[in-house]
Parts: sequence; structure tokens; C-alpha cells
Amino acid sequence: MWWFYRKGPSGFAGASTAEEVTAGIDGRGLVAVITGASRGIGRETARVLALRGVRVVMAVRDVSAGARAKEAIQAEIRGGAEVDVLQLDLSSMASVGRFAAEFASLNLPLNILINNAGVMARDCNRSCDGLELHFATNHIGHFLLTNLLLENMKSACRDSGVQGRIVNVSSSGHIMTYPQGICFDKVHDPSGFNSLIAYGQSKLANILHMNELSRILKDEGVNISANTVHPGVIVTSLFRNRTIVSALMNTVGRIISRSVEQGAATTCYVAMHPQVQGITGKYFGNCNIANPSSQAVDAELAKKLWNFSLQMCRPRRQKHKTS
Repeated sequence: MWWFYRKGPSGFAGASTAEEVTAGIDGRGLVAVITGASRGIGRETARVLALRGVRVVMAVRDVSAGARAKEAIQAEIRGGAEVDVLQLDLSSMASVGRFAAEFASLNLPLNILINNAGVMARDCNRSCDGLELHFATNHIGHFLLTNLLLENMKSACRDSGVQGRIVNVSSSGHIMTYPQGICFDKVHDPSGFNSLIAYGQSKLANILHMNELSRILKDEGVNISANTVHPGVIVTSLFRNRTIVSALMNTVGRIISRSVEQGAATTCYVAMHPQVQGITGKYFGNCNIANPSSQAVDAELAKKLWNFSLQMCRPRRQKHKTS
């Protein structure tokens, strides 16, 4: 596994940890929202950003688990850490709207948004909004959340002069999708979907989302970057609903997988490191720029997905705006 320790142009490798890639970085005065921050690489990301002085808002489905994670982080960091816990169920657009309203009530600027949470279900069920569950949770929920928080981020970067950063956590599994990339006509009818392919489709959507958002922000002259990361193969609770996959991860995966501390490194690197300043619309792996699939760099597919996602979220966005 020599490649795991081989450093890329950034000076970091797959074996680098989140603490190592953020060493010496002062995040005081910054505010970050991290989804799925109660466990796994989300929790480690929250811990390391808090360690660097960032005020962290943990967006979690299970508030009790989030509170326990918050207590553990604050107990570990000398001098304390500023950590908030807010409830968020990404499979529900109503929940996303409530989270955005609760975050607004904190009267905080937002500098960093890390869309980390994800689901890998055994079956292709429907969300409460009638969408295929992987697509609803891994893509639409984060798409809506990003849109609802974007004006805050724009104001924060204008007022502070500090570049805002949005990071989507995707996966190399984005290559396992449908021939057309995104199967738009089946999102409302998941009956014929294969759950692993549906997961891959949602991870492809994560990359396309950031690519199109990056283009839009550049056209607007807004100083916010939008990038995607592949955290590597990590044995986390993501696989808890996939019996066969979980079994493989607990055997072969133990040999090829990385630790949670290593898995959070690329996210933390892209969210905080000065080397990433001004870089946007890129896909990162092992704390270096990497090459995703050809579908992931399809600009027309990215625009189509953006417009489709807007249509899916429009009722919720309008209701939130007028409330």
C-alpha cells in the first residue's frame, strides 16, 4: 500500500489525518455548518474544526447523539469549544427548511458549509416527499440546504473578506450509476432501482451540484468556492443497512480502508487549508485534486440536474422565503 503514503502536490497523502492537514491553521472567527456530524467522519470533521477555533454547528438527525458528540468534543478541547447542535433530517424538505430557520435565529455568519451526511439504504424506498431515498437525502436535501444558506454565506464573505467554502462529500462510488448518469424520470418511482446504483447516482449528483454552483458563483463574482471530496474507503455506520457490503467492509475493508481520522482529512483540507484558496469546481481525493468520471464533468448534465433540483425544491424555497 505504498500509494497510500505517497504524498501528492499538496504535501499530503491518503495516510494524512485531519489534524495533520490543518496543523497551524487558525479558524477563530469562522462559523461552519456540518451535516451528519454526530458520528464517523462528520464527527471527526467537527472535532478538528472546533480544535482549530471554528464555531461548529452540528446538523444531525439524532439530537441525542449530537449532544453526546458535542460533550465529548468540548471535554477534549482545552479552553472549550463553541459547538451548537441543531436537528436536521435531510430526507425531508420541511426539516431542511426548519433547520435553515433555526440557524438564522442564531444570528451567525456562515463561512464554511460541509455537506457530509449520507445514507446507503438496503432498499430504494421513497422519502416523505415522494423521492427515491438516496437521491432525496444525499442530493436534494443538501441542494436545498445550500440554497437556503447561500445568502448568509455571500453576506459573510462580503463583510469579512474571507472566502466562503462549500464542500460536498461524495464518493468514488459515483462511477457506479446509470448509463445516462442521472435517471431523472425514475426519481419519483424507485421501484426498478438497484440500491447500490441509486447510491452511486446520488454521489454523482453531489459532484455535479458543486460543479454547477461553482460556475454560477464565478459568473456572479462571489468569493465562495464549491468543491467535492472523496474521503476514501472508511468502515463507518454508512454501511449498517447493507448486510453484504458491511460484511465485506469488516473483512477485506479492514485491509484497504483508512481510519476516521484519515477519512476526514480531505474534507478538512478543502474546508480550511490556504492551499485551496481560490480553487473551485474541483474533485479532491487524498488531499489532492483528483479526476472524477467523465459523467461528473459533463457541464450539460450538471445544468440539467441543477434545473431539475430547483423544480423539486421550489415549493419549499418559496414557502421559506415568505415565512
